[in-house]
Amino acid sequence: MQQHGPGPAASPEAGNTQDRPIRIAFVEDDDDYREAVSGELADLGFVVEGFRDGPALLDFFDSGAEAEIILLDWTLPSVSGIDLVPRLRRSGIALPVVFLTGRSQPAYEKLALEGGAVDFVDKARGVPILAQRLRLIADSTKKPDAPRLGDTFACGRLLLRPAMSRAFWSDRDVDLTVSEFKVVHLLATNAGGHVTYRAVYDCMHYAGFIGGAGENGYRTNVRSSIKRIRRKFQAIDPKFDEIENFQSFGYCWRKA
Repeated sequence: MQQHGPGPAASPEAGNTQDRPIRIAFVEDDDDYREAVSGELADLGFVVEGFRDGPALLDFFDSGAEAEIILLDWTLPSVSGIDLVPRLRRSGIALPVVFLTGRSQPAYEKLALEGGAVDFVDKARGVPILAQRLRLIADSTKKPDAPRLGDTFACGRLLLRPAMSRAFWSDRDVDLTVSEFKVVHLLATNAGGHVTYRAVYDCMHYAGFIGGAGENGYRTNVRSSIKRIRRKFQAIDPKFDEIENFQSFGYCWRKA
């Protein structure tokens, strides 16, 4: 494990989080590339913990250490980045995950976002762009009070455990990804109220995230996510119909 802290002359661009540096857990098996990116991020005001593979990252969190964002390469020894995401969730680690990879094809990006990542950055974009996106994510995920392990939210037959990003329907785990959990949490905590496509998309990623083709292309991604969520609930309860669609606007969770 390698740690890089902010350099003595960190840029004022270190930005919206002047009160404290953003702590990143970075998993990359190329030692030289990991060292170079970690050093550049440190110069921009981040604190980076570097790991060569997924098991080392899991050991880091098992030791009680903390981070705000997990930065993953796709191709890793022993466990690939995309397979590491559900392992993190099962371990109760619900931090935002960003892929930093040379696999820039849309199919990989789609798979990453559907698997629960909040962003997907091509290595060719460079560290300054990566840093800006990491700051946006850190700012959008700030909460005044982090959920405690025992905290729950109930809405009819739905039970949510925010600290672990787990949703239960009639006491059965729905097996949602982290981003799917965020959508259900947003809708259920606003039960009876209408939530726009944009609000759903922002909660899946972060405010201002751009995805999909065209000005309203993100709506296709939202509809696909809602379809997957409905299928997971219907696998437990074929009569599940709590999520209502409002054409050209968004969705609503039925009031209990």
